Amino acid sequence: MNQQSQDPSNDDRDERTGLQDDSWNDDDSDTSGYILRENAIKNTWDSLYSNNDELLFCSVNPVVHLETLHPSHVQILQLWQIYLENFDPLLKVTHAPTLQARIINAMSNLDNIDPALEALMFSIYSAAIFSLSQADCVESFHVSRDELLARYQLGAREALLKCGFLKTSDRDCLTALHFYLMTVKPLTDPRSLSATLATTARIAQRMGIHDEATNSKHAPLEAELRRRLWWSLVLFDARVAEMTDFRLGMLLPTWDCKQPLSVNDLDLRHEMKRPPEVHSLTSEALFAVVRAEFGNFIRYSACHLDFVNPALKVVAEAAPHERYTLEAFAEMVEAKYLQKCDPQNPLHYMTTWWARGQLAKCRFFEHISYCSTSSSQLTDQERDAGISSAISMLECDTKLMTSQAIKSYRWLLYLNFPFPAYVHIVQDLRRRPLGQHTHVAWDAMGENCTARFRDLNDRNNPMERKGSAFFKIFAGTVLHAWTARQAAITHSNVNDLELPPLVVTMIQDKLASMKEDLPSFENNGELGSGGLMPEILSSMDIAGSYGMDLNLLDRQYDPSSIDGVPAQLGFDTNGWVWPPGMSHPVLGNGW
Repeated sequence: MNQQSQDPSNDDRDERTGLQDDSWNDDDSDTSGYILRENAIKNTWDSLYSNNDELLFCSVNPVVHLETLHPSHVQILQLWQIYLENFDPLLKVTHAPTLQARIINAMSNLDNIDPALEALMFSIYSAAIFSLSQADCVESFHVSRDELLARYQLGAREALLKCGFLKTSDRDCLTALHFYLMTVKPLTDPRSLSATLATTARIAQRMGIHDEATNSKHAPLEAELRRRLWWSLVLFDARVAEMTDFRLGMLLPTWDCKQPLSVNDLDLRHEMKRPPEVHSLTSEALFAVVRAEFGNFIRYSACHLDFVNPALKVVAEAAPHERYTLEAFAEMVEAKYLQKCDPQNPLHYMTTWWARGQLAKCRFFEHISYCSTSSSQLTDQERDAGISSAISMLECDTKLMTSQAIKSYRWLLYLNFPFPAYVHIVQDLRRRPLGQHTHVAWDAMGENCTARFRDLNDRNNPMERKGSAFFKIFAGTVLHAWTARQAAITHSNVNDLELPPLVVTMIQDKLASMKEDLPSFENNGELGSGGLMPEILSSMDIAGSYGMDLNLLDRQYDPSSIDGVPAQLGFDTNGWVWPPGMSHPVLGNGW
């Protein structure tokens, strides 16, 4: 067993890296080593994000006049069209035919708009800008994306306060709050966002949109919009819970709101007395319907409840719902939805590869759940199954990120970086650096990084932010795995070291360029497009091994010797593991 050193220098290192020696299993187990320190994670978040308390605890600014924040009439229609093309198809929580008529009517008198509708309009402006890249925003509006987003988010906040969102029973107001929270996620501390989403969920529950008995009392159009809004809120909350604490999410078997119907907007009308017929093929709501299918499957699944609250498995077993094994569920999704999709249709393409990525993610978390509860060593076959699922997650994500046809939907992909897959892959690559799967794994990471980070140099990635610690962690995990492979090759029968894989050269090039740019930001203490803090960069040996100890190549190779790699990146990834119950968050903006 590893025993945590009492040496003060080691203690200092642990505080800095945010890792602690767990020592609750043997060195060769799949769950031994270090776990992320919760306090260190919180301290890092404190350094990354400004105070976000204004999300809830603020008052109307008397100097802000909402009518002055509205765009021109032409731009309102332009933003509405962008919303319909980029944002609405993925959530479908508004009814375009009726809402468009209300917005056009409101444009004639911006000084006297219904408060809830005005909040929704500002949130729609924000959502439209949020869905654009930097370049597309400047091309369309001749103003930077950050400037317009800040303006419309200010309008949304003021309008939400004006309509008393904390005590609202208005679905438009709740929808506006949902959109607003989605657009502020990249620059908001996940803890603050999680707390605000908890308040949002409580508002929704007070309105009864989680309860099918309440929803069924409404007309079909209103009932369907309430269901779609609840599912969208819960799935967004589940995403934020992945970054903070799985146990806090609302994706639970304790409510009975029905899943959204697969119908088009024109199938839903105010005067309807009965719900419309569900489309046997596909509809405009395809993506939202498939997302809800996955959410419904996950909230009843044993491996999810093992992470969230094992006591709820009794509730899940007693609740009336269709029960599937994971493989049976995968077959159902393929047959019911994906086989009917046209790959030339952007929404269908998005749905197909997103769903396949989610299936890989479900298999991955089943593997993690098994690892957390198994007392025996994993076989190579079991480890291969886990690494295969993680690689599939990256491959599906790459399919989405490289498609120009779904460029308008990329905003949702930026909110869901497959970071857990990377962590699992590099852990396995360090444990088995010369395994049969290694080339496929390195290629998958390289292709995904190329797709994910290609816009960073042009600052065209809407999720880019200053001072992010994410790249520091990401680079550290990958470079540790590559060092392990180099050491293994050196002490094998291979005479020549192979060329670094694409993902390694990309990281090395980026670190080198960031090192060159160091003097330009030393004064203000911020880093633009890179994400590594200046004090970390200044301590790295860019000309040499990018902070990695290549003296390992001169030692007799022993996988355990990789634990000796110094943490010059400022974050030691040697012993990253998934803790039991997944109760600790994995740090990283954008993952």
